[in-house]
Amino acid sequence: MANEASPEELAQIALEVAREAGALVRAGFRTRLKVVEKGPTDLVTQYDFESERLIRARLAERAPGLGLVAEEGGGERAPGLTWYVDPLDGTMNFAHGHPFWSVSIGVLEQGVPVAGAVIAPCLDIEWSGFRGGPARRNGDACRVSATERLDAALLATGFPAERHQEPDSNLGTFVRVKRLVRGIRRCGSAAIDLCFVADGTYDGYWERHLNAWDLAAGAAVVLSAGGRITALDGGTPRLEHGHIAATNGLIHESLLAAV
Repeated sequence: MANEASPEELAQIALEVAREAGALVRAGFRTRLKVVEKGPTDLVTQYDFESERLIRARLAERAPGLGLVAEEGGGERAPGLTWYVDPLDGTMNFAHGHPFWSVSIGVLEQGVPVAGAVIAPCLDIEWSGFRGGPARRNGDACRVSATERLDAALLATGFPAERHQEPDSNLGTFVRVKRLVRGIRRCGSAAIDLCFVADGTYDGYWERHLNAWDLAAGAAVVLSAGGRITALDGGTPRLEHGHIAATNGLIHESLLAAV
């Protein structure tokens, strides 16, 4: 039974299913797309739906008995393990022909990351991780960075679809933090941002107003790589509320103070 699978086995299932979904979506990249506006800055394409249908079918075969919640079709949490699926994280990028998009499949147990995998097909990078680790990037073990000072840090962030007032827009926070660090990147896929923290590319990441399907897989990879994740107030992260900071641990308190 899948609910008796180890975290490592769940990470492998997530990786294999995400690979298949990633190949499906990659075939549609920079082709003629049907793009629908869920909002002025929130898009969906036919590949979001096709990827989600594939993932739902494969996880039902490979991991029966688990809950499943996905971005487009919703779902229900289970008392124990639940999959959280973003079938195309970074749809805005995908729709505009930008290569920073991913497929993200993670498992939470009552809100706590257990395992996950993220595939970025156009970057030729895949990440996976599970409780107890190690985290892996393209099959090789990876760890968070060793940067100790905020002024030497490269960070990442993003901005919510609704960004008309502070602090929810994150724009004011971005300007403030930008003055304190070496640099900030905004690439448009929360799953990729988290995984870049896990493999040491970024030293930290923060964002507001995300969803559990944006964060579940990447959070599992960060934790298995030795990183730290909290809410922006330093408390226990609630991934369904999406106000999080993820770092190498060494700059965490400094980042929280800045944001």
